[in-house]
Amino acid sequence: MAAKRGATGRRLELGIQLRQLRENCPPVEPDRLRGMTRKAAVKGLSDLSEPTLSRIELGELNFRRNVGNLRTLLKRYGVTDPELIQQLIDLNREAPTEEWLTQYRSFMPTGMPHFVGLEAEAIGITAYHPTLVYSLLQTPEYARAVHEIDRPIEDTTAEFIQRSVELRMERKRRVLAREDPVRLRVIVGEAALRTPVGDEAMMRGQYEEIIRLADEANVMIQLMPFRRGYRAIHDFTILDLGDLPSRVQVDNAWGAVSTSDKPREVDRFTRRFDAMAGAALGVAETIDFVKELARKQ
Repeated sequence: MAAKRGATGRRLELGIQLRQLRENCPPVEPDRLRGMTRKAAVKGLSDLSEPTLSRIELGELNFRRNVGNLRTLLKRYGVTDPELIQQLIDLNREAPTEEWLTQYRSFMPTGMPHFVGLEAEAIGITAYHPTLVYSLLQTPEYARAVHEIDRPIEDTTAEFIQRSVELRMERKRRVLAREDPVRLRVIVGEAALRTPVGDEAMMRGQYEEIIRLADEANVMIQLMPFRRGYRAIHDFTILDLGDLPSRVQVDNAWGAVSTSDKPREVDRFTRRFDAMAGAALGVAETIDFVKELARKQ
């Protein structure tokens, strides 16, 4: 097991191992060569449903309230190795809470707490946004201005905006200012930098923050200019979680956040990013572009 994983990383590791054990255990259902369905796995367990087991396997939940269900599943999966059983029980028991995140949960859309937990576990983040400065590059003033623009449409409160901005800055600190900062690679669309958000002074401050961050050894920023060629329509983020499977995150039209660790999906979005990276301005050209924008403010 990886050392010093946070709560989300531990839940994710536990979920991955349980899913692998379930999918590769001796079959108990007709016409199956190996493994069992979630329906068969939870049969007879009144307080463990298929959807709950699915969320456990995705790393969103653990067996905090009933470790007996974990023992029952391991028995059904044919696990007899005492060391493996204890390892999984300890992994479930020792997962620390993310107290810093708890205070923001009521202000986050569906799926966002899980993603933020994963983001803090990442060793590398690859991201693209066509129309807004990527979240981890934003200044507090820019983030607040974006929320204020949305406020009449989304019917949000001043408290919601304040807490959302605080969360964004805390995420930024935990990812980019920690002892072992994440490797961040971002492509921003030209529209993200040219669209005015707030006043000129605020935009100048945002440009200067991008320039500052681009000077960091662990940060690489490229601009996708207005010109013909392939570009993804929607924003996305790919999380490199080290020895855990990478995940891709997208937002849907209803504001919920979705993540997937399916290799086919991660590879598809990786190809999208790589195609755009080849067409985007280089790092030095990008910084020159941003510096010129800042001078015009």
